[in-house]
Amino acid sequence: MKPAVVVFDLFGTLLNIASLRDAAAPLVSEPDAFVATWREKQIGYAFASAIMSVHEDFDAMTDYGLRYAAEKHGVALDEQKRKWLVAAWENVRAYDDVVSTLRDLRERGVRCAVLTNGTPSTAKAAIAHAGIADLLDATLSVESAGVFKPDRRVYELVTAHYHMPAEHVVFVSSNGWDATGAALFGMRVAWCNRGGVPAETFGPTPEWVLRDLRGLPAIVDALSFSSA
Repeated sequence: MKPAVVVFDLFGTLLNIASLRDAAAPLVSEPDAFVATWREKQIGYAFASAIMSVHEDFDAMTDYGLRYAAEKHGVALDEQKRKWLVAAWENVRAYDDVVSTLRDLRERGVRCAVLTNGTPSTAKAAIAHAGIADLLDATLSVESAGVFKPDRRVYELVTAHYHMPAEHVVFVSSNGWDATGAALFGMRVAWCNRGGVPAETFGPTPEWVLRDLRGLPAIVDALSFSSA
C-alpha cells in the first residue's frame, strides 16, 4: 500500500509567503525586505514563546513580527493598517506546483493533510482562498497542542488524528527546522528546499530533499507500507 497520509506544512510550503509583498507594497518602499523581516520575527517570536512556555496564537505572533518589521524599516502603521496586513495572511497564494501535486497524490489514493503553526481560522481562510480545500483531508493546527512546532506535541496531533505510528506518515515542509523536528519525532520527511538554502546542521537529516513539490508523487510511488 501507498502511504496513508502525506502531511504538509502550510505557510512557505504550500502557500507562498513572498506573495505578501502585494499587500505590503502600497505601504512600504522595499516590500520584499519588509516581508522577509516580518516572517523572520514571526517565527522567532513563536520559538521564543515555546521556550518560555508563554503561548499566544500565531496571529498574535504575526502582529508582533509586523510591529518589529515596521520599526526596523521605518514604516508608520496605525492599528487599522496592522490589522489589514495581519489579515493578508489569509490571502497568500499557493505555489504553482501545489494543486497538481495534491491532485496527483489524491489520484493515488493518498490522503493529504496540513499541520500548521497558523490558527484554525487563518489556516482555513488561506486554504480556501488558495483553492485547495477540496484536496485536503484535514487541517491540523498547533492550537490543539498549545505550543508551536517543532515541539513533538504538535507532530503527535497527526499520529493521534490518523491513529497510526509516526513512521507511516510522510511529512513535507520547506522549513529546515520543521523537517528536522518531524524527522526527530519519527516521521518520514521530505524537505522541500524552495529557497535553495544550506541544509540544517543540527538534528536528524530528512530522508528526501526536493527543490519543489513536483518530485513528491514519485517518492510516494516508491514507498510501500501498510497504514494499519
